[in-house]
Amino acid sequence: MAQHTRDTLVELKQKVGSCIDEAKDRLHRLSKDIWSCPELAYEERKSHDRLVTFFSEEKGWTVDSHFKLETAFRAIWGPVGGKGNNNVINVGFLSEYDALPGIGHACGHNLIAEIGAAAAIGLKALVERTADFPVPVQVTVLGTPAEEDGGGKIDLIRERAFDGMDVVFMAHPSQEDASWLPDVAEHDVIVRYHGKASHAAAYPWEGVNALDAAVLAYNNLSVLRQQLKPDWRIHGIIKHGGVKPNIIPAYTELEYYLRTPSRKDLPTIKAKAEMCFRSAAMATGCEVELEFARNAFHNVLRNPTLHGLYEVNGKALGMEFTTDEEVLKNSSGSTDFGNVSFIVPGIHPYFYIGSDALNHTEEYTVAAGDDKAQFYTLRAAKALAMTALDVLLCPELLQRAREELKEANLKEERALRGASEAKHCGGTAQH
Repeated sequence: MAQHTRDTLVELKQKVGSCIDEAKDRLHRLSKDIWSCPELAYEERKSHDRLVTFFSEEKGWTVDSHFKLETAFRAIWGPVGGKGNNNVINVGFLSEYDALPGIGHACGHNLIAEIGAAAAIGLKALVERTADFPVPVQVTVLGTPAEEDGGGKIDLIRERAFDGMDVVFMAHPSQEDASWLPDVAEHDVIVRYHGKASHAAAYPWEGVNALDAAVLAYNNLSVLRQQLKPDWRIHGIIKHGGVKPNIIPAYTELEYYLRTPSRKDLPTIKAKAEMCFRSAAMATGCEVELEFARNAFHNVLRNPTLHGLYEVNGKALGMEFTTDEEVLKNSSGSTDFGNVSFIVPGIHPYFYIGSDALNHTEEYTVAAGDDKAQFYTLRAAKALAMTALDVLLCPELLQRAREELKEANLKEERALRGASEAKHCGGTAQH
């Protein structure tokens, strides 16, 4: 990169941060309003409407208020482009805004919504104010519902909502700054056992105990863990265990999450779990229904170019990225951004919000709504916008990110084929 271009890039990065700071009060109100009305997956109507109003009141944005899904939206600015259309580069930012049952925004999705908005309006303002900006730019914000349950981004992929995007960014609150963490593949399953009610004391032999089936299944899975790979995870709850102690339970229901580091192993863990569920039904004489979720979450693909750029920009803003190997190597949670990472070059970094509280706790809900989180949230938004500038002004970086996505997909496809062939060929007996 020529020195002149490098100096210009540094100056533009400073300016995009200033553009975000100019909007900090509006952004804080946006985040606080979403935090104050936590809503569950696919029901985020007030949060959705608040974001739609935010972009509708910002000059220059074209807003599709119900884009593909009832509680999704799209806001775009600039010439329509992406994927080679008149050399326009379409930069996407994602906002999440669903909450958790009972504990509200304990994963800080109000801050994710704010970051998507902040980075987008900052980049848009910078491009508008820069005479002869070197490349035509389209800025796209997607409001993506139902990350905590259901996978709204996967629904949007199915509806081709990401078509035309050249690169996509979002950031997630955590206990540390990390450009990438190993978010894993995951699939949900609901298990329903149907038995027969009877008086538990007078004639229990007339009943078929669905709770026994649920308990057996729970124990089957606990025993199965001994045979699972160390980084595979199975965890769940009994959602319905009966009505009254003196009635043989005629119905029970469990919900389980099945996780593996790569999507290639999900079919294997699902098959093992299914045997545990069905054998419990067979042992107790119950009928069983298995309902796997419509959407399976993929693992997040790493994009070394984009993650590296984000880390450089974050350090320039004062972020201290974790070097704890236990954090960096161990399996994290799961996100529907994983599916996005298979189709568009993008990143999903984690950022510290000024609290050591753990996600999915009441303490984190408080931290996500604390004014102290604002400095860290806007800092992450600036790092995303700065990374977007890198790929806009250095075409070779965007091309490299595209090539890395292609290589990662090929690697995943080879792994999938290998897993499938191993399953069909069987193994050699060992003693």
